[in-house]
Amino acid sequence: MNYWLVKSEPTTYSWEQFNKDGVTQWTGVRNYAARIYLRAMKKGDEVLFYHSNIGKEIVGIAKVTKEAYQDPTTIENAWICVDLKPLKKLKNAVQLSIVKADSTLKNMPLVRIARLSVMPVTKEEFMRVMQLSE
Repeated sequence: MNYWLVKSEPTTYSWEQFNKDGVTQWTGVRNYAARIYLRAMKKGDEVLFYHSNIGKEIVGIAKVTKEAYQDPTTIENAWICVDLKPLKKLKNAVQLSIVKADSTLKNMPLVRIARLSVMPVTKEEFMRVMQLSE
């Protein structure tokens, strides 16, 4: 299993809305690096859900339920999406400031490549986020 992080502005698509929906197509990604990561996602992979701009915190865990396919929000074949479903809300959200200060997490793409909306997370990083959320 691989681990990932996706970002969403809570005013656009929040964890709460995601939870109500039960499953979502992760559409609208128009960055080449992020597209590579979407293609690499496999069914069953776990995904950290991050609220960007407002909150700047990891708030929940999702799971990939459908691997890469044509993004229905565009007619351009170059862009893809995956389906995600929420697994659980974190007991305590993990703030970006905590991620940046933590020796295990300080080199995450979340810190190094701040504008990227889909990114890989190592198993060690994922487990550390879980520890910090308890």
